[in-house]
Amino acid sequence: FGSPSSKTVLSLDSEAVFSLKDGINFKKSPDDGKCYIIYKENGELKACKNQCKHQGGLFIKDIEDLDGRTVRCTKHYWKLNVSTMQYVNPPDSFTQDELDVVMTDEGGLQLVEVIVWDPWLADPQDPQELQEGEVTVTYLTHACMELQLGGKKMIFDPWLTGPAFARGWWLLHEPPADSMERLCMADLIYISHMHSDHLSYPTLKSLSATRPDVPIYVGDTSRPEPLSKGSLMPFSCYLRQIDEHLRFMILKDEVHPELDTCIIVEYKGHMILNTVDCTRPNYGRLPHNVDLMMSDFAGGASGFPMTFSGGKYTESWKADFIKNERKKLMNYKAQLVKSLQPKIYCPFAGYFVEAHPSDRYIKETNTKNKAEELNALIKKSAPGITTWTPKPGAVLDLALALMSPSRKAITDPPSGTNIYKDSWDFDLYVDELNRAITAEIFKHKSWIQFYYIWAGFKNYNLVVRVIETDEDFIPIDNGYNYLVDFMDLSFPTQRPTREHPYEEIKNRIGVMRHVVKNGLLWDDLYIGFQNRLSREPDVYHHRFWNHFQTELPVAGPDWDLFLQQVSSYQRSAEPQGIQTESVSASTLSLKKADCTVS
Repeated sequence: FGSPSSKTVLSLDSEAVFSLKDGINFKKSPDDGKCYIIYKENGELKACKNQCKHQGGLFIKDIEDLDGRTVRCTKHYWKLNVSTMQYVNPPDSFTQDELDVVMTDEGGLQLVEVIVWDPWLADPQDPQELQEGEVTVTYLTHACMELQLGGKKMIFDPWLTGPAFARGWWLLHEPPADSMERLCMADLIYISHMHSDHLSYPTLKSLSATRPDVPIYVGDTSRPEPLSKGSLMPFSCYLRQIDEHLRFMILKDEVHPELDTCIIVEYKGHMILNTVDCTRPNYGRLPHNVDLMMSDFAGGASGFPMTFSGGKYTESWKADFIKNERKKLMNYKAQLVKSLQPKIYCPFAGYFVEAHPSDRYIKETNTKNKAEELNALIKKSAPGITTWTPKPGAVLDLALALMSPSRKAITDPPSGTNIYKDSWDFDLYVDELNRAITAEIFKHKSWIQFYYIWAGFKNYNLVVRVIETDEDFIPIDNGYNYLVDFMDLSFPTQRPTREHPYEEIKNRIGVMRHVVKNGLLWDDLYIGFQNRLSREPDVYHHRFWNHFQTELPVAGPDWDLFLQQVSSYQRSAEPQGIQTESVSASTLSLKKADCTVS
């Protein structure tokens, strides 16, 4: 793909260099208006873009920083220590990319950015004329699109049935009646990442019964193993031609490279860019003027702040925060689309609803952006971009769209088509989760130690209390209520006397036990709104949550071995009258419990 190149993004003359003060200096390029930070200490200089890694926010001075080394993002209050280029909020998280500081012979300086070759330019193809019907894009639901590309059918992120994140997310849009048939007829499937609104096991289970041989492609992230039978693609690399005209590449996300990917599909030189859920896809470097771009837009894909309590987390604070966050996200997406100038833009991957009656509070609180409003904002700032608000079954004909914006390029579903789902078969899936409640392992409280040793997170100063609750997050009689000290991975009966951060996590018992039993990531609990949290102090512990959301061992706990050990221990302990405790589904009550486990 060629060697990396470099470009000078900011030049200062000797006078400007001499005027740099010790500590943080903010500078703006007179050429393009982009902003930079230069840090000076003992005559040494460091520099970076004035751009937060999270969602591209601008940094300002942190008034709480007395040492003059920290800047704060205006979007989400992330903090960067410029002297080390380490983010300090969230702690133990990311590193800012530095710019090279090059001194000139005249005493000036240049900030130089190393540019990695854009892989989609390695073997460019001139766009060929498309015939009507040759390339069509059909929206099915949420993030699921069907692409007809000449003689091949490709499907993105099929979530067509069942819930996502245990039981927290349900499809907002009713997929077309023949969606599963369409999936079974696909020539290839792309799954962007392992979150269950993209990697839907109920959907793939139905697919495997009919088409177990269909090729499924995922990016080679640090955790692609849920699709170990699929094809892992190296990043920034065009796959061999699928056929004479079709190829694609998968790119990683900068903020979550272990998780999120996006894709560029190219057919006869025409590009379709799907950034899916990426926060900063491909480190902010993306192709311009693609024929079609798709991205998420809605927000609300997190338990924060709806599931938090105590301190500042009043209902009014939550409402204001959510309103501001959705506005920031909408502006960010609109600016990204404007900067890339695709011919057509479609917001998708945000059509979910907290439909279960027990999650009514989340549904009412977790307001989301509307696709129509984002498209209106884009049309206002970039009127040359055609926007598409999709409905299930709607079809975009790319050839017609490129011929003339005034032509009817989008075919909406027939009149009377049911757009929104009105039933979800809750009991089928919730009952399946709740079957974990009576699993044999939970009759023995030593499962706690066995599980957290398997999880492998320790040497971190954090104490967590985990409480099993009913549907309304009220602790249940005979449910487990225990402490974990992750400093030494111990399980004390009381909080330690040393200074330590503390979190209390209340989990719905069925979901928590299902997650534990199957060794699943905690996204089902957190993103699925199946827990309630409080913390002292109010600090996000990135290392803890990142571990339990992305870095748990691939192979689940060996519960057979656990039960063998328990059985052996009980036989040796019988004369001492050792007893075990359990909780069954029928014992769920509204009474508060305090059954601390040591």
